[in-house]
Amino acid sequence: MTESNAEAVVSAVASATEAATEVAAGGWRRATGVAGVAIGVVAAGAAAGVAIERLTVGRGMRQKARLALDSAGPYGGLRGNPGKAYADDGTELYYEVDDVEPEAESALTRRRRRLFGRKAPAPVTVVFSHGYCLSQDSWHFQRAALRGVVRTVHWDQRSHGRSGRGVSQARDGRPVTIEDLGRDLKAVVDAAVPDGPIVLVGHSMGGMTVMALADAFPDLVRERVVGVALVGTSSGRLGEVNFGLPVAGVNAVRRVLPGVLKALGQRADLVEKGRRATADLFAGIIKRYSFASRDVDPAVARFAERMIESTPIDVVAEYYPAFNDHDKTAALAHFAGLPVLVLAGVRDLVTPSEHSEAVADLLPDAELVLVPDAGHLVMLEHPELVTDRLADLLARAGAVPAAATVDGYGSTSSTAGPG
Repeated sequence: MTESNAEAVVSAVASATEAATEVAAGGWRRATGVAGVAIGVVAAGAAAGVAIERLTVGRGMRQKARLALDSAGPYGGLRGNPGKAYADDGTELYYEVDDVEPEAESALTRRRRRLFGRKAPAPVTVVFSHGYCLSQDSWHFQRAALRGVVRTVHWDQRSHGRSGRGVSQARDGRPVTIEDLGRDLKAVVDAAVPDGPIVLVGHSMGGMTVMALADAFPDLVRERVVGVALVGTSSGRLGEVNFGLPVAGVNAVRRVLPGVLKALGQRADLVEKGRRATADLFAGIIKRYSFASRDVDPAVARFAERMIESTPIDVVAEYYPAFNDHDKTAALAHFAGLPVLVLAGVRDLVTPSEHSEAVADLLPDAELVLVPDAGHLVMLEHPELVTDRLADLLARAGAVPAAATVDGYGSTSSTAGPG
């Protein structure tokens, strides 16, 4: 880290502390602008205190560019058959189902009968779980590629996307736990996939959700799960992640951040104004913590930014404590013997690839894929590679024929031709 970047880190830590002090004293309007930076970092799944490259074009031009990308970007527009499940506390969980095209289903049925005879198992359903401050749309490229080839379910975690506000959080003020998310996923599976084999796919927090499901419902995994994909996730020890920053600075931020978030979550209206006022800085933070390669399509970067910035600050706050408490290492044993894909970006600053390597070490039969030039949102940054490895997993799990064509997922390179 350069001297100027180190100075920026120290400054950001001081800013976070200042924000907490202002909030505690009731100085909301002064604190909002200062806290907007920290909130942007947290909403990107990182910690406050990152140095951002300076933008060289005018603010008005950048605003026009964002509007143009919003109107032209094709990402996140895929929709399926909608459904609703209900968590054990009454939270409404929104999901969508993409069914298999009749022709593809017939071919798969014939293949299953050749393999298994008349007692061929029911078709496989692939259930996708998204990460913190994202939505089901974060799987856009993989969803486009698998559409019509295999039955898929995409859902929004509580308080994200189109799902309802967490009832326990809004009513009781209780933070979210990873265990809550595992039970939420079970409710979605019960509603959208009441029978038949399942492949579970989770990114980041979604991978933790999958682990929590296995921990709470091992019989479901044993009886129905035929494959698992864990992308850019961790089974625990997230409190040791330094987000590419000096350890001392990260520790200082961690001490003040929970209090800052809790207080700011109580005045979300003012905080959201501050976050909008720091949109340029926010965009830079998201890009740094989401992607590693330089040639990501600006429309994809803006797509990620829109998902993250749509997460309200009170939702950011109520999820944050869950990550330090998360430890589902023991739950991984329930996946032993299954086809498992563990995939991560080598330059992921949010859930470092070492965490994926640790998961793979506990599942020696798993396929471990480390993508050199990739950050946290690897499924958006390198969709071709992620989809290829996922398609291979589905073939091993019997979800699709080995010769099935899985394409149409394009490229995020700004210089690439049509996909």
